[in-house]
Amino acid sequence: MDGMVDMRGAVGGARERHRIRSGAFTGPTAGMAPGNVQANLVILPKALAHDFLRFAQANPKPCPVLAVSEAGDPRFPTLGADLDMRTDLPQYRVWRDGVMVEEPTDISHIWRDDLVGFAIGCSFSFEEALVENGIDVRHITCGSNVPMYRTNIPCVPAGPFHGPLVVSMRPFKPADAIRAIQITSRFPSVHGAPVHIGMPAGIGIADINKPDYGDAVPIGADELPVFWACGVTPQAVIAAVKPEFCITHAPGCMLITDLLNTKLAAL
Repeated sequence: MDGMVDMRGAVGGARERHRIRSGAFTGPTAGMAPGNVQANLVILPKALAHDFLRFAQANPKPCPVLAVSEAGDPRFPTLGADLDMRTDLPQYRVWRDGVMVEEPTDISHIWRDDLVGFAIGCSFSFEEALVENGIDVRHITCGSNVPMYRTNIPCVPAGPFHGPLVVSMRPFKPADAIRAIQITSRFPSVHGAPVHIGMPAGIGIADINKPDYGDAVPIGADELPVFWACGVTPQAVIAAVKPEFCITHAPGCMLITDLLNTKLAAL
């Protein structure tokens, strides 16, 4: 990740993080800090961190790791000089024994010295490239959260970690769907190309209008639902594995970094 941060990214990222840190913004972050990489967040006790890293490495589509913190350190120095994972997300989820018990806007009160943070690439980063190519990204147009669904596709297990793949969905007309595949294929560190197109039932989605996370969006009769692996996958895994304690981002409420989306694109 060296060399990805520049002044434009640092200024835009810090401005939005400070707004979030102050409590002035608590909603989904899609479209915020245009140009900056956004990240999903998973925070686990050190005893589980190695196995989770192995899980992420075995499942790079839903869990592309951008950075891993030192135990007890709430910073990701390579993602932002003043970044603090305890305060800089609009909303978190606190999990105990696999059950989400709290959705605070600050986790300083439950921070522990044995906690390790994982910043995982987010599809909000490739949406900038889609918009720049004139492709309508429906949840941004609607001002809502992206729809996300649990699927019947199992992740590759590692240690105690196992569970279903979660996908995010964006509807496109066929020509735009083809272009979206081409564009997102260049961004493997933020989920890359789609994992499924059309036929939601083929991946275990019973009702496309009832997402498991996020908000439903309108799908035109001439449009195809296109599905990408999603960084909410660890939350479905946590629900399956039931670790004693962990923290994640709330779906759609991401960590805004100082990295630039343009530096993530593969040549």
